[in-house]
Amino acid sequence: MHKTRADAEVDAAIQAASEPSIPEHERAEMLVAIATGLQTRPKSPDQLHQAIELYDRALALVADDRLTAARITARRGTALQALPEPDGGALQQARQAFEEARPVVAASGEALELAELDLNLGLCLQSLAGQGKAPLADAIKAYQRALRVFDKAKHPKDYAILHNNLATAFLAMPFADGRASMREALAVQSFEEGLSVVNLIDHPNEYAMLQNNLGNALQYAVSAHPVANNLRAIEAYDEALKVRNRRDSPLAYANTIANKANCLANLPDDPDRPAAGNPANLAAAVALYREARAIFTAQGEPAKAEIVEHALAELGAAGLDHGGGFGQALAGIGLADGKQENGAA
Repeated sequence: MHKTRADAEVDAAIQAASEPSIPEHERAEMLVAIATGLQTRPKSPDQLHQAIELYDRALALVADDRLTAARITARRGTALQALPEPDGGALQQARQAFEEARPVVAASGEALELAELDLNLGLCLQSLAGQGKAPLADAIKAYQRALRVFDKAKHPKDYAILHNNLATAFLAMPFADGRASMREALAVQSFEEGLSVVNLIDHPNEYAMLQNNLGNALQYAVSAHPVANNLRAIEAYDEALKVRNRRDSPLAYANTIANKANCLANLPDDPDRPAAGNPANLAAAVALYREARAIFTAQGEPAKAEIVEHALAELGAAGLDHGGGFGQALAGIGLADGKQENGAA
């Protein structure tokens, strides 16, 4: 079996870690360095498993150094967090790693590394909450702890990512208790706060992510002024599309144009005369839906292609895909960008 360069590096790291003439802490550092490199841009889940193995070997070498062990445990958690396991088993292990490391880092580590740990713990808890395996409120608390350290002046990128994740958590909370509008308002506020510290030039990816997700929050918010919200949402999607294009970021681009299409399909051509209908916006929506469907299909995203196909079918069933009248609200698509984490994974 042909060994890759990564395999050779892993073998070399393991061999070096077994060399008794090298101090144990130096051997551990070598293992962690290789593991971090493997999980930064993993080419397959196997490389993440290799990273976890290297972290385990490093932990065996630093058992008497609680802070170093906690730091390695937290890094191990980010590798577990990145594993594509739909049953949530790896996420549960990641959560345990973060929660095990946290009190030690809080007592003896630095504020920034604790904030990074809380960001990743929040992301882990939020993903588990989506599977019904953790309270979403715990994720929000973790993000809020991290925000006490990652302030907007010194850490704009982390600050923006945290506000994006916090906003998506607000939107994911169940709304059965009648406080939906308050949480939607908090989500919009968080997206806008994140946008206050990033810009199109210096942080294009974060800027586009926040604009796309702000557009979704505005589009689907319960409001007495839905047309005004939709117009603001269109502006947000257009800002995201200043970064995203079909060539360089096809999936992100398709997400945004599908969201924009859904918004256009529910927006009158003339906001001052909604009774006149929206044939122009509907035609634009159909074109964007079809483009998004083609991209999702070509990129191997059948579930998203099916969502867009369903939206087109709704328009067709209502006779709106050929320029019918305004008035039928489509079900929300809401293709949000994924939550982002801090760290190598």
